[in-house]
Amino acid sequence: QVQLVESGGGLVQAGGSLRLSCAASGIIYSSNTMAWYRQAPGKERELVASISRTSVTNYADSVKGRFTISRDDPKHTVHLQMNSLKPEDTAVYYCNADITTRQGVSVMTVDTWGQGTQVTVSS
Repeated sequence: QVQLVESGGGLVQAGGSLRLSCAASGIIYSSNTMAWYRQAPGKERELVASISRTSVTNYADSVKGRFTISRDDPKHTVHLQMNSLKPEDTAVYYCNADITTRQGVSVMTVDTWGQGTQVTVSS
């Protein structure tokens, strides 16, 4: 069974930086689109950034120019470098990936989520 494990969250002052990492484990034939989402209290989960297998990136308007998503395919890892953090960036950040894996005798692509990591930005 494929799992995603996030790390790197924490408490930081406004203007500071954090780097989130997400590592996939299990039987992995390929990691396709990988992404970071976030959910603030009382709000819906929203896409922060995504990166395709060919490293085409997409960012939410609110983080453009401040956040950078990258991937390390041999390690099945995706990172999110967050700079110039603002209090409104406070949320639980979730890693998401479409991973091609084997389940039983079948090979399939599974939409996989991590458990989330808390990012808190103080003013």
